[in-house]
Amino acid sequence: MKTIQGPAIFLAQYMGDQPPFDDIETAAAWAAGLGFEGLQIPTWDPRAIDLEQAAASQTYCDDWRAKLEKHRIQPTELSTHLQGQLVAVHPAYDELFDGFAPAAVRGNPTARTNWAVDQVKKCLTASKNLGLNAMATFSGALAWPYLYPWPQRPAGLVEEAFDELARRWKPILRHAEECGVDCAYEIHPGEDLHDGVTWERFREAVRDHPRAEMLYDPSHFVLQQLDYLEFLDLYHEHVKVFHVKDAEFVPNGRCGVYGGYQAWGDRPGRFRSIGDGQIDWTAVFTKMAKYDFPGWAVLEWECAYKDNLVGAAEGADYIRASIIEVAKTSFDDFAASGADTAANRRVLGLD
Repeated sequence: MKTIQGPAIFLAQYMGDQPPFDDIETAAAWAAGLGFEGLQIPTWDPRAIDLEQAAASQTYCDDWRAKLEKHRIQPTELSTHLQGQLVAVHPAYDELFDGFAPAAVRGNPTARTNWAVDQVKKCLTASKNLGLNAMATFSGALAWPYLYPWPQRPAGLVEEAFDELARRWKPILRHAEECGVDCAYEIHPGEDLHDGVTWERFREAVRDHPRAEMLYDPSHFVLQQLDYLEFLDLYHEHVKVFHVKDAEFVPNGRCGVYGGYQAWGDRPGRFRSIGDGQIDWTAVFTKMAKYDFPGWAVLEWECAYKDNLVGAAEGADYIRASIIEVAKTSFDDFAASGADTAANRRVLGLD
């Protein structure tokens, strides 16, 4: 068995114009001061990393990594959540998602998709240059508006959506194979890959491509009322990236899973800082140890109530206490007799 690496933290909710989050080296120093050992990097934020240079220059990657290592910090994964989202966008969301893209491709869905595909490929190349073996991303969504349909979906609509999603991702997955880096899709509401059924549908559409893997974040399963522990039993071999984010679901007579278009703090389902929600983290980390998860435990902060700096400070200690240092020996090794085959046969009365 393997011991999970960590604690680490995703910088997406932290990078900004004010120190220490305006520069990757000062952000690394801040994280190290809290006890984190790794950083997951949002590649759409040039304050965190210059993706163009990281894809083009090994020297840049070596120098960038040295800035983290100075503080005993490692990069865990690069993230293309925003760019991956733009690989597939339903027209209903065109204007909203244009804000994730550069001005030059806004209002032009085809150009935006091409830009997004190029960005994700560059992130895979940059990941290779940095010695990383997985990239965190989103799948995008073409079928999401039809999740709970009225009128009924036309026959074949969902199949066509997943076939098109696969067509867009297959060239990226081929590049991922060339780079030796997994695409770890976060299983997430709002994406066409949002539960086990849709994950299986996508895997079938890409013909079980070995680089189509998974980011596991149990908070999204609490909000969907999906069994987040059995999910690991079913799909653990595909989990390559792990977000540690808590959640709670407290339905009432007025509102349930769909949230009633309310703000996060008012919905029955909401994200919480780790330890403040309903997730059984002892069980989650036990499953991860049982199934030899090879990666990092990465804190993601999206709490509806608690300040992000407080969440980070508490999260480092919580994750460190939750990681199971796996056993190197069995508890009853002392009683082993070292019997051989002949002895075993005698014990069974076969000789």
